[in-house]
Amino acid sequence: MGPEPAICGVDEAGRGPIAGPVYAAAVVLDPRRPVAGLADSKLLSARRREALAALIRERAVAWAVATATVEEIDRINILQASLLAMRRAVEALGLAPDEAWVDGNRCPVLPCAARAIVGGDRLHPVISAASILAKTERDAEMLRLHLLYPEYRLDRHKGYPTAEHLQLLERHGPAAIHRRSFGPVRRRLAAES
Repeated sequence: MGPEPAICGVDEAGRGPIAGPVYAAAVVLDPRRPVAGLADSKLLSARRREALAALIRERAVAWAVATATVEEIDRINILQASLLAMRRAVEALGLAPDEAWVDGNRCPVLPCAARAIVGGDRLHPVISAASILAKTERDAEMLRLHLLYPEYRLDRHKGYPTAEHLQLLERHGPAAIHRRSFGPVRRRLAAES
């Protein structure tokens, strides 16, 4: 019997927001150092996500987080930008996984076998781990951006198109962090011209 195949979980965070980059994470868990309580990041409290993210970074065989910028999102669309961030995360792992399990119905082009798994972040701990890292890293970035753009209150909605964010977008107009290809931002820009 050879060694266990290295399965890499891959997930993204931030496809829905109208501001900020999209994040992706890739994780190879260590079966000898399990992380209890892994679940879809959306089902966990922020405090629980942070605690699990620290354990994942400490115990995983390998992990990496990557992004695609607002400019890339606007140039190639959010789906392609998400796939690009996923590919960057896998390539940044520092090891070549035998297979990648990707949350969703599309796989990025990867240097290894890949399987798309709808709802994978709820089904497979290795994808849950990637989901948690992508979400915590993106949330941290949105808190950093909040310090630069406090008028948009990114600390509260993390760039999602909440009623409050849309009101603030209407009042202040789009900033450099806003995705110009997304409907609410595009409409606000059109109103300015």
